[in-house]
Amino acid sequence: MLRIRRITGSRDAAERAVLAEVQAIMAAQFAGLPPDDIAKLPDQLNNPMKYGFVSELLVSETAHHKVRGFALVLHDPDLHFSYLELMSTAPGRTGGGQGAALYNRVRDAARDRGSMAVYFECLPDDPALSPDPSVRRQNQARLKFYEQFGARPLMGTAYETPTDPAVTDSPYLAIDTLGREGLPAVKDLQAAVRAILERKYAAICPPGYIDKVVASIQEGRVSHRAPRYEGPNGEAGSGLAAHGKIALVINDKHDIHHVRERGYVEAPVRIRSIMREFDKGELFTTVERRHFGDRHVTAVHDSGLVAYIERACAEAPEGKSVYPYVFPVRNAERKPKERSVLAGYWCIDTFTPLNRNAYPAARRAVDCALTAADCVLEGARFAYALVRPPGHHAERRTFGGFCYFNNAAIAAHYLSGRGRVAVLDIDYHHGNGTQDIFYERADVLTVSVHGHPSFAYPYFTGFPGEKGRGPGAGYNLNIALPEAVTPDEHRAAVGRALDRIARHDPDWLVLAIGFDTAVADPTGTWSNRAADFRALGQLIGAAGYPTVIVQEGGYRVRTLGANARNFFQGLAESEPGPRRTGRAGRPARAEPQAATLAWRDAVSPADLAAVRRLVATTEMFTPAEVDIAVELVQERIARGQGSGYEFVLAEADGQLAGYACYGATPGTAGTWDLYWIVVGPQGQRRGIGGALLAEVEARIGTAPGRSLVAETSSLDLYRPTRGFYRKHGFEKAAELADFYRPGDGKIIYRKWLSHDAPPARRKT
Repeated sequence: MLRIRRITGSRDAAERAVLAEVQAIMAAQFAGLPPDDIAKLPDQLNNPMKYGFVSELLVSETAHHKVRGFALVLHDPDLHFSYLELMSTAPGRTGGGQGAALYNRVRDAARDRGSMAVYFECLPDDPALSPDPSVRRQNQARLKFYEQFGARPLMGTAYETPTDPAVTDSPYLAIDTLGREGLPAVKDLQAAVRAILERKYAAICPPGYIDKVVASIQEGRVSHRAPRYEGPNGEAGSGLAAHGKIALVINDKHDIHHVRERGYVEAPVRIRSIMREFDKGELFTTVERRHFGDRHVTAVHDSGLVAYIERACAEAPEGKSVYPYVFPVRNAERKPKERSVLAGYWCIDTFTPLNRNAYPAARRAVDCALTAADCVLEGARFAYALVRPPGHHAERRTFGGFCYFNNAAIAAHYLSGRGRVAVLDIDYHHGNGTQDIFYERADVLTVSVHGHPSFAYPYFTGFPGEKGRGPGAGYNLNIALPEAVTPDEHRAAVGRALDRIARHDPDWLVLAIGFDTAVADPTGTWSNRAADFRALGQLIGAAGYPTVIVQEGGYRVRTLGANARNFFQGLAESEPGPRRTGRAGRPARAEPQAATLAWRDAVSPADLAAVRRLVATTEMFTPAEVDIAVELVQERIARGQGSGYEFVLAEADGQLAGYACYGATPGTAGTWDLYWIVVGPQGQRRGIGGALLAEVEARIGTAPGRSLVAETSSLDLYRPTRGFYRKHGFEKAAELADFYRPGDGKIIYRKWLSHDAPPARRKT
């Protein structure tokens, strides 16, 4: 298991040891790098003013702190750009998604610093600039790797002109605009190029040469090179193409876990019925299961739980099962000693047995899920772990619901070391185990669409009010549906789940798939048929994420295979549509077109319910915050302009699509507060937020107003909000740590609206 962390100095022995390992990789991987450039790394991190950049070192390391790769990133907070100076894995450590994970963290680091783009040098793939075919092939591989993220060379400049005409392979300057359409303004490009050449290459680039390169960057001449390479992953991998067959990893020993007690529906025939249908098509390519160490299991499960299941299964009587029957609800701190009684300490129900084969079957299922995760890291668009026993009811410290280890959660945690992850659970029953494991984490978003716990197992979790805790607040979403829903209603709920996932912008999706939403399933009440599962596959596949699919429920054997085949047919035939390259090489959403909107300033009693519904459906605000939003509307209705609250409301097709609430700041000369700006889920990514802000600024401009102030949270959940403000010209003015609650600070942004702003802050 690898993790990526940030090193910002060399203040202690541990950091110095990491830097020494990075320097060893530099020396091994960059033969032409001067020794002085390697030796200066600690000073580069400790003394940013000396080198003109804020340096940040990202290291990929094992659980035992062995460095396997690094990226050295330089930030210019004044010019709002970042420069990737070096990135490499250790010798012999290419492949497996390490490079992609590191570069994704580079992009995140740049965004966090407010950078509009990441620049870096890459040797050319043009035969006229790189005449040696063997060198050129290496250059092509590097450019292909970066192109999957949208990073391509700048064309139409003199940057690749060598200072010595006899030199070959003078580098391109490549630029990654971090998902933004178009290049930065010419003046910003010129400033960044000058900063790079003067601060990094002053010793070899004379002032006249630098002036020549900067002057070559002209409007209408400079461009982003068109994409030249295909494929989602430039690193060596499994050879699974992005639009090729679905990687299939089967728990080939699942049938050893055969509980023959009457009514036990989690039976081997489930897998056989699915495989019979898969044999009829050519959707899949089978991948052999790989073995993974126990540390991947104990990374998400209590080691005591894991040890108990292993021991209890090994000691179970041959051919017999042990069922929990006594539960320590009164004193969970005192464990009983008898093994059969202890089962109730670790289990949540009375129908999940322990027997000789439960542990080995469950452990093998974990290997399958992790193998599928490796497949998407290596370039597969989809990978399916067809396993039993299932896993999504297994919590960190308990098993139950036919589940022993949480296969989907283990795969998600494994992927989280490489980037951002979302888990989507569409089993009929709530994925209580996955929620429990990630409930206090922000790097893994968990979303579950399931039957309401008032009537569906596990009964005590899965309520809409369960949104996460601490750092994970806002990163758990439960969409609990009624006992009777139509396939269209179910699919619409999955669409809402995907909308929330899109805001998380994950690198990887883990899908816990349950076919117990089918009509006549003995454990469910819904009515999906084969065609409905195909439509679900199309919907999820169109989201465009590299996806690990892990089998959970589905117990109507007569239709289970056909339903599974149709789902994967829909998945395979899905096309993301017109996209640009996004995170981790997946196609990202195209830039939206602004909606046709109707505007009004007046609020009425009818807007009370409309505003409440709009704010609540964004799922980014607490119930108390929703109440505050409605109270401001009430104040405006009751007191008019005397309330101090002004509104702009945007309507699309007669429905409230978004609104803004603002007002003059008492006691100031021309300062205004932006209290609320909200766009509903259906209106997001259509330009409505920017249009609302423009309307607010136009109205303030007639006041006249000098500046507009906005506030938001420092939590990762609000990263898109902070990006929205920066995109529209706001600057960070202050940050108050722990303002809302511990770990949740307030960030204050300000935008100058008039030309009498302080000179140092004035926009040109």
